[in-house]
Amino acid sequence: MKTVIVRYKTKPECADENQALIARVFEALAKAQPAGLRYQAMRETDGCGFVHVASVEGGIDNPLMQVPEFKAFLAGIRERCEEQPATVQMNVVGRYPG
Repeated sequence: MKTVIVRYKTKPECADENQALIARVFEALAKAQPAGLRYQAMRETDGCGFVHVASVEGGIDNPLMQVPEFKAFLAGIRERCEEQPATVQMNVVGRYPG
């Protein structure tokens, strides 16, 4: 399983818009139910920091990249951010629940 963590900070005036765009992504995922994907997004208590964690089963392309709402979210991310997205790829060494 490949896991990617992305962290960034939006401009204060863009934080709620960013969260609304994320909500649309989750609505689309609920309808499409892509196999092999685990995804979560969190908003930090400061109100502007966001962290996304996506895990994809080995051997498949990331299904998020096929979701139009995710593409729409990505389209303006740089303009919404005060601190640009930083991406880290991780290998899972343990998980609960499995």
